Amino acid sequence: MVDIVDPATRSRMMAGIRGKDTKPERLLRQRLHAAGIRYRLHAPGLPGKPDLVFPRYKAVAFVHGCFWHRHEGCHWCTTPASNAEFWQEKFDRNVLRDGAAIDALHCAGWRVAIAWECGLRASGADDLAAMIADWLRNGAGDFDSGLVRGRAGGDAATG
Repeated sequence: MVDIVDPATRSRMMAGIRGKDTKPERLLRQRLHAAGIRYRLHAPGLPGKPDLVFPRYKAVAFVHGCFWHRHEGCHWCTTPASNAEFWQEKFDRNVLRDGAAIDALHCAGWRVAIAWECGLRASGADDLAAMIADWLRNGAGDFDSGLVRGRAGGDAATG
């Protein structure tokens, strides 16, 4: 499939994709702050530079975009038709890097939460922030926000 925009336009569009302070991340931060949870941002000294660091709870949170971090089964986890091999390699590297960062955090004694972008869409931000606040306070193992909207034909469960 041929790209519908010229290479210069595509390059400009891709350059505009943010790596931090994304809308889902800001939304989660706002909700957690309102719930009395305090955090640090993008700690450069920790593996993977987590989006949120909760030193008091020895926990970190990553706010993952479903497309970029390959949220399995998610409606928004699609693969572009053009240059599919390039995209698959890029996605594979992202997933490997995510796993390595999580493993390194575990070795350093940190608990890890993954908040998926789909869980922060529409009215889900309040519920997800409440679940993360509960997770922080109860000291349980890792947290994953789960699948909110599956692909057509699949089931989705909030979780």
